[in-house]
Amino acid sequence: MCNGLIGKKLGMAGVFSSEGKYIPVTLVKAGPCVVTQIKTDMTDGYNALQLGFGEKKSSRTNKPLKGHFRKSGDELFAFLREFSVDDPEEYALGQTITPDELFQIGERVHVSGMIRGRGFSGVIKRHGFHGGRKTHGSKSHRIPGSVGCSAWPSKVIKGKKLPGQYGNTKKTIKNIEIIDIRPEDSLIMVKGALPGARSGLVTLHKKTL
Repeated sequence: MCNGLIGKKLGMAGVFSSEGKYIPVTLVKAGPCVVTQIKTDMTDGYNALQLGFGEKKSSRTNKPLKGHFRKSGDELFAFLREFSVDDPEEYALGQTITPDELFQIGERVHVSGMIRGRGFSGVIKRHGFHGGRKTHGSKSHRIPGSVGCSAWPSKVIKGKKLPGQYGNTKKTIKNIEIIDIRPEDSLIMVKGALPGARSGLVTLHKKTL
């Protein structure tokens, strides 16, 4: 069985459980994904499926990619991702994989996405520092404060929380529960929030023991 799917984050909503409890959910359009390449131990050294997701204009696709996509059909894809698979012989090029084939309601999955980029940020926004005093004469309102050591080791310790690039990094939320699956719309509702902005690309992976 394939280990995951590619999806697009649509936004957040809320549903009520059978007990009347309100549950915040994130809507993810998971697939349908098409198998564009099959990798095996004999040819590539490992078993995996390359899946395509999202439409792409022909004018935006170069000739090598067009030749690659032609092996699995006439459709062009904007995103390609690899997922591990136990038995690649169960799949064929051009085969479509839907979310209801891989996931079940109540199952817990790992979801990865790109955090929204916030550019160069200070320690208050980036790390949640409280900041200095706001009183008269204070000169340390938003600065990080002392960062180095005096006599020994006479350097800034590696990993010190300082200003810098914030966001635009990969983030994985683990063991998030699937609340509902609507296969007719290729829609998955997962409990809580997911990384990334609306319409951002996410990948859903099955939880491994």
